[in-house]
Amino acid sequence: MFGLLKENIKIALGSIRAQLLRTILTVLIIAIGIWALVGILTVVSALENTISNDFASMGSNTFTINQYNNLTRSNGNGEVEKTNPIITYPEAKAFKENFKYPLTSTSISFTASTTSQVKYEEDKTDPSVSIVGVDDYFIPNSGLEVVNGRNFTGFDIANNTYVCVLGSDFNKILFKDLNPIDKIISVRGAKFKVIGILKEKGSTFGNSQDLRVLIPIQVARTLFTMPSINYRTSVMVDKKELLNEAVDNAEIEMRKVRKLSPIEDINFAVSRSDDLINKILDITQYLGLSAWVIGIITIFGSSIALMNIMLVSVTERTREIGVRKALGATKNTIAMQFFMETLIIGQLGGIIGTIIGILSGYAVATLIEFEFAIPWLAIIAAFIVSFLVAVVSGSYPALKAAKLDPIEALRYE
Repeated sequence: MFGLLKENIKIALGSIRAQLLRTILTVLIIAIGIWALVGILTVVSALENTISNDFASMGSNTFTINQYNNLTRSNGNGEVEKTNPIITYPEAKAFKENFKYPLTSTSISFTASTTSQVKYEEDKTDPSVSIVGVDDYFIPNSGLEVVNGRNFTGFDIANNTYVCVLGSDFNKILFKDLNPIDKIISVRGAKFKVIGILKEKGSTFGNSQDLRVLIPIQVARTLFTMPSINYRTSVMVDKKELLNEAVDNAEIEMRKVRKLSPIEDINFAVSRSDDLINKILDITQYLGLSAWVIGIITIFGSSIALMNIMLVSVTERTREIGVRKALGATKNTIAMQFFMETLIIGQLGGIIGTIIGILSGYAVATLIEFEFAIPWLAIIAAFIVSFLVAVVSGSYPALKAAKLDPIEALRYE
């Protein structure tokens, strides 16, 4: 049995070499279909990986209390369907003081400016720096990490010390090869001592996360006196299994802070970090489905082309089939010969299409700054699909070759 299979593979390879141009064109037809499937799935996989890494760093056990939900809908005029009052500092502070759910830590923060300029000695940044007023729980609750220096302490926040923690981009913009710790920078004329540098985060949907200056919240409120400042409250729960109950308790507490009656709808939003991740990943599933539809349509065309080419091959080799049958080859042997030829062509197309698809997906992911990950699902799918294409496309030509009458085949010119 093994010897017969080996012989069929040898004959199939010989036939492929004899019709090299036709084989190359057939392989390319299949490769294009697999390329379309694998390339799109690779980009979708990179997108999912990027989204997961961007938001999972916040932790799936955190939630925030905002004026609006991250997924708030708007009407046709671009206005939100429901107008909520901003979350004021007294409200945020009252919530933090009164929310005593076990194993939680609460942070208050606000974005003081997104168009500030930071100076160090003679160097200065463009006026595109974000200044964020924070407390000592902001960094861990936001999934950030201090890689050089330290985080704020309760003493820094309580005493309104003029210290700051910087995003990683400031190392390149202001300090070059210098150690930024204990250096003095200037923001709006106020002097701040650098106590920490954050780990690089990159950009999220085009917004740099590494060009931020974090300063104590009361200092920020003093320097940036703006009307209608909206504050953000974030809560981290140490144990994920307590998250649902903690969210329910937080909503009850915020209703009390805003003096809402039991029958009134809430006029704020509680946003869980995992809700946003799941919502966005749901959208990427549609992209993956689209990739399959496009790939299947292309591969269907490849299957028809491969079957047509193999039928032509059977017709051209009718006399060869007659000779082999006259020499004792059985129907199964003839069918296996053509089927093996189709299978080899299909797998070659699958391998080439997979390689080109992954390289194309990597190029696109790099170009749009997605985090590339090896798309194992796409690779497995490509090999399965190319095998099925070979089976479907090769079965009929192989059966047709096996059913040829040896007498008629020998007469064929």
